[in-house]
Amino acid sequence: MAWTLGLLALVFFWMLGAYNRVVALRTAIIAAWGQIESLLQARQQAVAALLTAAEPYLVAEQAALDAVSAAQAQLVQATEALRPRPAHAEAAAVLARADATLTPALARLGALIEQQNGWRDDGTLAAPLQSLREMAPRWQFARQVFNEAAASYNAAVQQFPTRLLAPVFRFGKAGPL
Repeated sequence: MAWTLGLLALVFFWMLGAYNRVVALRTAIIAAWGQIESLLQARQQAVAALLTAAEPYLVAEQAALDAVSAAQAQLVQATEALRPRPAHAEAAAVLARADATLTPALARLGALIEQQNGWRDDGTLAAPLQSLREMAPRWQFARQVFNEAAASYNAAVQQFPTRLLAPVFRFGKAGPL
C-alpha cells in the first residue's frame, strides 16, 4: 500500500512538473507575441500613413497601392486570429503567409517612390518609409525570439514522457512566424 501511494505521488509530482514546464514555455511564446503584436500595430500605422501620403503621387500605380492595402488587411485579419492563442500553429502559419504577401508589396511601393527624386524629399512620404525601414530589424529579431520560443515549446511537448501529457492537457504544436 505504501509503495502504491509512493508511486502515485511520484507520478503526480512528475505530471505537475511537466505541466508547469510546458506552461512556462507557452508563456514565453505569449510574451514574445506581445512584442510581435506591438510591432505589427506600429507597422500598420506606418503603412496606413504611407498609403495616405503616396496616394496623390501614385495615381497611375493604383494597383501597387491596392496590393499593399489588401496585404495589410490580410495581415490585420491574421493578427486578430492569432491574438487569442499565440501558440496555435495554423494561425501562426496564416500570419506568416500574410506577412510574406505584405513584404514584397511594400518593397514594390517603396521602389516606386524611390524612383522619383522629388518624392523622396517629401516629409509625408519620408517619415513612414523611414519608420518602416527602422522597424525591419526589430521585426526580424522579434520573429526570431517568437520562433525560438515556439521551437522550445514544441521540443518539450514532443519529448517522452511529456508527450503522454500533451493530449490530456491539450498542448498542441506551436507554429513559427
